Amino acid sequence: MTAEPPAATTTGYLAADGFLPDLLAEVGSRQLATHGRLVIAAGPAEPLAWAANTWHDPKRISIASIGDGASKLRAIQRSWALYALDHHRRAALLVERLPKVSAKPLVFPAPAPASPLGSFTLIDASTLLASAHCSSPFVHGEARFVEDKEGPPSRAYLKLWEALTIAGIRPMPGDRCLDLGSAPGGWTWALAKLGAEVISVDKAPLEPRIAAMPGVGHLAMSAFALDPRDAEPVDWLFCDVICYPARLIGLIERWLAAGKARRFVCTVKFQGATDFGAIAALKAIAGSRLIHLHHNKHELTWMRL
Repeated sequence: MTAEPPAATTTGYLAADGFLPDLLAEVGSRQLATHGRLVIAAGPAEPLAWAANTWHDPKRISIASIGDGASKLRAIQRSWALYALDHHRRAALLVERLPKVSAKPLVFPAPAPASPLGSFTLIDASTLLASAHCSSPFVHGEARFVEDKEGPPSRAYLKLWEALTIAGIRPMPGDRCLDLGSAPGGWTWALAKLGAEVISVDKAPLEPRIAAMPGVGHLAMSAFALDPRDAEPVDWLFCDVICYPARLIGLIERWLAAGKARRFVCTVKFQGATDFGAIAALKAIAGSRLIHLHHNKHELTWMRL
């Protein structure tokens, strides 16, 4: 924990577990303090890719007792999630005096929780740091789902479920979807379950039961060999292919130039060190967003909707 000097406007950025160095690199010289995985930065909130949750305008609150702390939080709003640092027993007693926050896994495609959810932590025994307005409707940005243990061939579908839930929009029955780098078929399975028409593209085959789903077709070729100028227009382009970020950016640029895809959801996979140049290039594409999902590993999800 580092000291936190005063600033006119500050923002808290909570890194996903294991990705604090990446978040600190994004924050750069605006860093004022760190509390575990929570980075306090000068200035208003910015869309940082490695922030699992953003705490808007966090406030220091002095408390005289556990009851006083709970009363002050309840006076601001109802629902609060504790980001636990030190003082675990004291923090637990404080949580007991607050309304219970339900964090049940979602049953996809149910919408994300709509109720305001604030975040707080005890930075010392008599001081809270609290933000009533956070970017994520999920506790610490950790979206969890009731998993399907039988249908999908891998757990990759959870990334797609999370991206679509956060976006608040998903393919509908009859939408035409292109799934690049699809084998063995986790994303194709999820899209077909939504009733969409899915064109799977991969040199490797889909699992037979995925290939047999209604509305699923397969092109046995590389995602990079498919020329968008020759392709039929699609409502959605999905890509979870394993490649270097620069190659993915080239693919995205070709599809954008051809104007053949209305919406994009793509995984940016880092093989080795994080490519911050690629992150900057993707952020610069108009109308897009770049986020680290709870179900991402050393990768980000790029969306243009």
